Amino acid sequence: MENPDNIDRMTTLSQVMETLRKRGIHKEFRMNEACEMKYENSEKNYLPHELTILKTYRFEGDSNPADNVVLYVVQADDKNFGIIIDSYGADSNYPGPEFDNFIREIPIQESDEY
Repeated sequence: MENPDNIDRMTTLSQVMETLRKRGIHKEFRMNEACEMKYENSEKNYLPHELTILKTYRFEGDSNPADNVVLYVVQADDKNFGIIIDSYGADSNYPGPEFDNFIREIPIQESDEY
């Protein structure tokens, strides 16, 4: 599918998130204490094999290493779409290795659509 919004050329996290929101992708997956990804405003929790990463965006701050963020566009097996946001570097929003291990286990099927 064509990428009419040129989302790959966007330079800020907020620009990408706004474009995804307009496409209906705005809910977030967040890791819970059981190391499962909880879908926003839902009781549904996902394991890595139940998710697929469709696109990865990296943002690096020019002057501040604490501004490093990765946004993953994710689809669940039950067709729920959402994003996972990970600030990395000196300050991570997920301490410990559990989040990194979880992300590494999610299958990747990069799509130019997102």
